[in-house]
Amino acid sequence: MLRLAPAGARTIVDMSYARHFLDFQGSAIPSAMQKLVVTRLSPNFREAVTLRRDCPVPLPGDGDLLVRNRPPTSPSCSRNKTDGTQKRRLPSRPTRAHPGLLRSHNLLGGAGTAWTQTATFRFVGVNASDINYSAGRYDPSVKTPFDVGFEGVGEVVALGLSASARFTVGQAVAYMAPGSFAEYTVVPARITTLIPSVTPEYLTLLVSGTTAYISLKELGGLEEGKKVLVTAAAGGTGQFAVQLAKKAKCHVIGTCSSAQKSAFLRSIGCDRPIDYSTEPVGTVLKQEYPRGVDVVYESVGGTMFDLAFQALAVKGCLIVIGFISGYQTRTGLLPVRAETLPAKLLQKSASVRGFFLNHYLSEYGEAMSHLVKMCASGELVCQVDLGDLSAGGRFTGLEAVFRAVDYMYMGKNTGKVVVELPHSVNSKL
Repeated sequence: MLRLAPAGARTIVDMSYARHFLDFQGSAIPSAMQKLVVTRLSPNFREAVTLRRDCPVPLPGDGDLLVRNRPPTSPSCSRNKTDGTQKRRLPSRPTRAHPGLLRSHNLLGGAGTAWTQTATFRFVGVNASDINYSAGRYDPSVKTPFDVGFEGVGEVVALGLSASARFTVGQAVAYMAPGSFAEYTVVPARITTLIPSVTPEYLTLLVSGTTAYISLKELGGLEEGKKVLVTAAAGGTGQFAVQLAKKAKCHVIGTCSSAQKSAFLRSIGCDRPIDYSTEPVGTVLKQEYPRGVDVVYESVGGTMFDLAFQALAVKGCLIVIGFISGYQTRTGLLPVRAETLPAKLLQKSASVRGFFLNHYLSEYGEAMSHLVKMCASGELVCQVDLGDLSAGGRFTGLEAVFRAVDYMYMGKNTGKVVVELPHSVNSKL
């Protein structure tokens, strides 16, 4: 039946007769789902994480969204002949929400129960820091089991009453929050970004794109003519650092591990790709940039950190956004030559700055809004690697996250590593 609401109040459908939420197409949201859970603290992702089935689908609260995977469509895309990654033509107009009624209700029937918007993901992103999270390095007090995964894009299938002020069922959304390696998740509407369509290119912006955008804006001091060195430049976040530095009219140098990645870097504007499988990075920097580089965007650590620091110009700045080379070790670090660091900083009036995205969340919304517009307009290349050239083929399903993590740590990816979550026939996902 339909509840009659006071004038000016929002009318909702009374679903007390139903066993499940219904999405906008009228198909039942199941009571159980699959998700990845950290069951043992370890930097070895396969040892730390377990795929659990028959987990209850979470209930949304007043200000949340519930997101679910959509069935595969037929996106207009072409295969990159160089590396097998996907380049898609993104829709120029936002996806229309279904004009039907709000399909959310308090299943428990209690007054005042909080509602959230529930989203179902079609794509989830793999990050180097996933194994830092599974090792418990971000919060030493954390106890297992806990959910894993930082980001996803999908479609809203249910939502809370407060969340409905900004969102509707059927909208495509992207968000950054723990627990995205799941078929369904509840996401606070306040940290969710509307996107034109459920395509993986928008997922690349959530962690990788915003890290590059905010760190370079806040710490980089980019100006025309400055020389910028980007390490791991063909990776998920490196690709954005290269492009944003070029848009600031800088001269960009990028390190990478293959001829294919070098070609990709040239295609996005990198002035001097350095393929370290054939060229020593230190030699190239000394010979071609004897006065040094002004800004370093560094994510590798270990020996690469040492080489990049040595290449800093007078008043140069090195921004540390990660140190992936050490993440799989017991301590999470590889040693660097730090004993002479204070003297060298003094000699060059140089600086080393750290950047952790969670400390800049006040800047996050503006950054995402700007990057989404750039992506939608084609102003920004958002390279996605779905693993088509990996040994096991495309990364499809939650079980493929393990392969995707291995693939990234072997340095095989060009662009952002992404896993597609198709619908399960049994659960209607």
